[in-house]
Amino acid sequence: MKKIIIIGITLLCLVGGFILYKHNNSKPIDPPSNNVNNEPSEPSIYDSYNDDEIKYLNELMGLKYYDESKIDRYLNYMENDKYSYEQIIRIVNTNNDLEYFKDAVPANVDDDILILVNKYNVLPEDYVPFDLKKVNTNYSYWGELRGEAADAFLTMVTAASKEGLKIINTSPYRSYDLQSRLYNNYVKDDGVKAADKYSARPGFSEHQTGLSTDVVTPTSTLNTFKNTKEFTWMQENSYKYGFILRYGKDMEYITGYNYEPWHYRYVGIEAAKTIYENDLTFEEYYYYYVKGKV
Repeated sequence: MKKIIIIGITLLCLVGGFILYKHNNSKPIDPPSNNVNNEPSEPSIYDSYNDDEIKYLNELMGLKYYDESKIDRYLNYMENDKYSYEQIIRIVNTNNDLEYFKDAVPANVDDDILILVNKYNVLPEDYVPFDLKKVNTNYSYWGELRGEAADAFLTMVTAASKEGLKIINTSPYRSYDLQSRLYNNYVKDDGVKAADKYSARPGFSEHQTGLSTDVVTPTSTLNTFKNTKEFTWMQENSYKYGFILRYGKDMEYITGYNYEPWHYRYVGIEAAKTIYENDLTFEEYYYYYVKGKV
């Protein structure tokens, strides 16, 4: 009887050991795959694009601010030989691939000092800032800015004056009607196409926000301001007081306007610092940081 029990136990141990051995030495089952060649698969969002389009998009994907939701709009620039990949990102992300004026939407006045007004964002005819304040006459030929902007402007130009410089406001807030008269005169002189490059249509002007100013020195004009020490100082210091150069050099393809070294926009110190340090246009700052779309 003992022998039978011993033999039974021995057999059980042998069978159990064999089963354990088979379990520990078997390979895991691979999950099913539709990739016959076991090559990495493209994300499914790209499945509908051809190889050339995938190659082009891969160039864009590595860039900062690439936005997957704008793929089809990026692809519209695939055959272009005018813009770099970085410029294509900047154009599409700021809606500059849309049609000026025709595709415009109402500017969001709730954005306060960060309101975007350009050829795609328009103010109503009756919009007037609620807190206009006369710019200090020691540094101004005429006019008003919004209260916060007027105070910041005075602080800025006072700081410049301590270094022997004189910066003067020469064109601050403009009403819809005033902008209309100015623009129509420019059109009469140069035609619509030319005027649109250097003058805003009524409702599309930043000056109507009360946050923008054109500046000069006592001895310069708008066109010669870029040759002054005051301009150099503004380039290096205006952001510290919440102002940015609004229409930068070689940025026409984003801002929609010719280079204006005299035109400064108040956005607040925090935003101005970010724009300055990251070499952004205000359009880019607005879409990346205010709307947070990218």
